[in-house]
Amino acid sequence: MLRTLSPIKLSDDEADGFGSTPPPKRVKIEKDFEENEKSSNKRLKDVEIYVPIVYGTMAFWLGRKASESQSHKWTVYVRGATNEDLGVVIKRVVFQLHPSFSNPLRVVDSPPFELSECGWGEFEIAISIYFHSDGCNKQLSLFHHLKLYSEDESGPVSTKKPVVVESYDEIVFPDPSEVFFARVQNHPAVIVPKLPSTFGLLPVPVEHVNEGKKGDTKDNFLSQWFMNFSDEDELLKLATARQQVQYYIGKLRRQLSD
Repeated sequence: MLRTLSPIKLSDDEADGFGSTPPPKRVKIEKDFEENEKSSNKRLKDVEIYVPIVYGTMAFWLGRKASESQSHKWTVYVRGATNEDLGVVIKRVVFQLHPSFSNPLRVVDSPPFELSECGWGEFEIAISIYFHSDGCNKQLSLFHHLKLYSEDESGPVSTKKPVVVESYDEIVFPDPSEVFFARVQNHPAVIVPKLPSTFGLLPVPVEHVNEGKKGDTKDNFLSQWFMNFSDEDELLKLATARQQVQYYIGKLRRQLSD
């Protein structure tokens, strides 16, 4: 199995993901400046919401069933870092496959956000993530290289042990809307700061109270081979504490400027 800790790519300078393993970086979603500032959907200044995600591929060699055109069965996916349901934040995921596939543009409208296919070649998969409108109106573009063969060529090829390549990242939503914050604040896939009880947040919508397990991947057949990103979980705890401090610093600055 291969473990890749590369940042989400928003430009053309991405690494190939198979050599060095740089520390995970956060991608901050740009604010929608076209939003009407007079809207009732107010934003929480100096607050950031973190969503840890993992995206990658898992490929199984077909063994005796393999042919020249279909040697592997593989799955590409976007999942929560701890296999939680991402549907609370992500509306849909679009996977752009190689043009040789029938209907290469595949849309997945509900979690789990994954797609399985059969083939023989390795190629780059473009992944477009679309968020719910109360979170962000812009899409996030990722790129992942499908890998079918392990770099360890010393052992025999196995039909039972897949080749896994995953990348861990954290999506950051700065100055979220009150509606978005209220909807995701108790969801296990989302990390939010603790705000003062006097902040006057909106109540959590009733229809979203029990959505935490609807589309998680804990019982997914592939989950036994998913990478464990527990180290990054510890980093997120530190980030949450730092986030709390940044909020109060921003609040104090506004008070001093008044």
